[in-house]
Amino acid sequence: MHLIPKPLTTLICIIRHGETDWNVEKRIQGHTDVPLNEVGRAQALAMAFNAAHQRFAAIYSSDLVRAIETAQVLAQREGLEVTVLPQLRERHYGIFQGITAAEGAGLYPAAHAHYVARDLDYDFETGESLRRFAERVADGIDWLVRHHSGQTIAAVCHSGVLDVIYRRATGRPLHTPRDFVIPNCALNWFHFDGQGWHLDAWADRHHLHEVLTESPE
Repeated sequence: MHLIPKPLTTLICIIRHGETDWNVEKRIQGHTDVPLNEVGRAQALAMAFNAAHQRFAAIYSSDLVRAIETAQVLAQREGLEVTVLPQLRERHYGIFQGITAAEGAGLYPAAHAHYVARDLDYDFETGESLRRFAERVADGIDWLVRHHSGQTIAAVCHSGVLDVIYRRATGRPLHTPRDFVIPNCALNWFHFDGQGWHLDAWADRHHLHEVLTESPE
């Protein structure tokens, strides 16, 4: 009798980048390359040295500077290099990039209606639809599992990317309103058991109590 080997479990800690000035101003960043601000750098240090006690086999990052800066702090602690994975880049918000949602409501009311409704196929004229973005993110995390089966790894990305992964792991549809927080530099743990993605811990930010600039809610 031959026993079927049990699939290896892959653990992934997915971290949103540290704070930027545009986060504070509530400006939609998308593909705009905005660096961390002073608080964001402090958040990254707190995350790397006080919170992420696991040892990681590899550390990945979006190719945008705010994610790379955050990942580099963790990589230095681990003695690893950051591997850039473009599939982890934030969604391209087209005509909404660089403005706030409130500004978008006034400047582009039709686009804002699509934005609020989480229209799966609207691409902000020059950007990326939610459906296509989610497919890109799924390709990226599936690639990570194929290349790191049975390992523990970390990935630094963006709120939109985490939104997609959270919904995939919990079975929530993409078009429903977001009713969960995605804090900067919080730890979000997922595992893949060979069958699907599962959420283990969400928005762990106990390490950030001294560097938070806004209400935890």
